[in-house]
Amino acid sequence: MKNLSAQNILFTDFKLNGFYSLGEWRPFLFIPFFLMFSLSITANSILLYLIICQRSLHSPMYVLIGLMAVVDLILPIFFVPNMLVSFLFNWGGISLVGCLIQMFCIHYVGAFQSTLLLWMALDRYFAICKPLYYHKYMAIPNFLKFVVVPLIRNGLLNISMVYMAGKLTFCVTNVIDHCFCEHMALVQLACGDISINNLVGLLTAFLIPTFDFILVTGSYVVIFASVFKSGKGQMKAINTCITHIIVMTSSLIFALIAFMSYRIRNTFSTNSRVFVSTMYLLFPSCFNPIVYGVRTKEIRQQFLQLVSEVKIFPL
Repeated sequence: MKNLSAQNILFTDFKLNGFYSLGEWRPFLFIPFFLMFSLSITANSILLYLIICQRSLHSPMYVLIGLMAVVDLILPIFFVPNMLVSFLFNWGGISLVGCLIQMFCIHYVGAFQSTLLLWMALDRYFAICKPLYYHKYMAIPNFLKFVVVPLIRNGLLNISMVYMAGKLTFCVTNVIDHCFCEHMALVQLACGDISINNLVGLLTAFLIPTFDFILVTGSYVVIFASVFKSGKGQMKAINTCITHIIVMTSSLIFALIAFMSYRIRNTFSTNSRVFVSTMYLLFPSCFNPIVYGVRTKEIRQQFLQLVSEVKIFPL
């Protein structure tokens, strides 16, 4: 597929060429990204297996961690296999429809990384600050009330963002300097005004991960204040909260750098921008199951028990 720029040509097929400037070194990127992809699939599969099979992990908190594992398991599948093939064989062709579908899947599923952390913070709030009402509010019928609004928000914002991108015409070039169909990587190739697309993209970034982060931070301020007032007896209860803060802070930093790198003047090279955009999706998928497995005592114990059983009964 040729890189064309004739203004009288409207492109409906594109080529993803992230890290193209690395030249002959580009195929070597297959190794680290394949290892990260394998780690993500393996770690999240084990975490999900433990939560499903162990009845002691069927409480609301661990169900939410299991849902996070599902998100982290599915998300890399939308873009990493194609990216690995592109590294090895220099194949990155994708249609406009395929690009929009990939964009929606990545952004919609990725949005649940922060939304699930918000639900986990809600779980911790009721468990620590309102323990007498925990089972009442965390029962499925009542908890669904807290789930519906973020679900609608994530859906409407991402559908609007992708729909408006699909209405654009592309005549600048058919080469996307990215490894997947990131919103602004595609939109900036459009001919015509893209200010509305830019605004909708920013609103999506700030109304989902940033807004979730603010709510989670506020809930943890209340939780920490409650714990400190009650004395040291409940200090262990905030261990899970600290885990959530670590996960969400790392994810938000990558996400905001990726979103803002297209919109403010900076010295980011194309390779740096692509790397950060890729990491904000792939890094949490590798990082989350390890953090929850190490820092959550019950999950760690179940994992060690599983390892010991495997050693006793080798295949």
